[in-house]
Amino acid sequence: MNPTTPATVTDGEKTTDETTENTETTESTDRAVAENPEPRDQDETGPVDEPEAVEETDDDTDEATSGRLAAASAAVVSAGLGVVGLTGAWTGRVAAERETLIGQIKTSSGGSAAQQINEIYGDAWHSTALVNGLFGLLALLVGTYVLVRPAFGAPARQPQAGWVRAVARGGIALGTLGVLISIAMYFDLIVALPTAEG
Repeated sequence: MNPTTPATVTDGEKTTDETTENTETTESTDRAVAENPEPRDQDETGPVDEPEAVEETDDDTDEATSGRLAAASAAVVSAGLGVVGLTGAWTGRVAAERETLIGQIKTSSGGSAAQQINEIYGDAWHSTALVNGLFGLLALLVGTYVLVRPAFGAPARQPQAGWVRAVARGGIALGTLGVLISIAMYFDLIVALPTAEG
């Protein structure tokens, strides 16, 4: 029994030595990790990068929202210009009254009936048609811009709203109709100027 006791003690000593070595190794590893700043830098860098990504997303969202609002506003403006091109504007009335006054001044000293009709009535009619045609042309251009704009530039995350396209198409239709009517008015195709007898 005695010979085995030293062996057991020896084994115990070996086990104790191994445990001590493992403990020292673990402590040295913990010290190395504590002294190494890299994991902390990575942890600190992670949260800093995430807010930047969120801010960029907010900027993109703001830009997209402002772009959609601009397109919607332009579509409404196009429809409004088309209505003005059809019904006429105060600028057309002012231009017509100006041409009427100029015609009266020109024919005050005398002139034929045909000249008076042309100067007083015809020029005013033509100036009204010209102003209305300009409004119709603007409606046509703005509406076309609203429909064509998404094809150029960076692709949007969300497609253009359906009502925006519908209003823009309405503005294009009204503008085209206004331009055609104005051309017909300007060249006396709808209603001809009255003619003087003799």
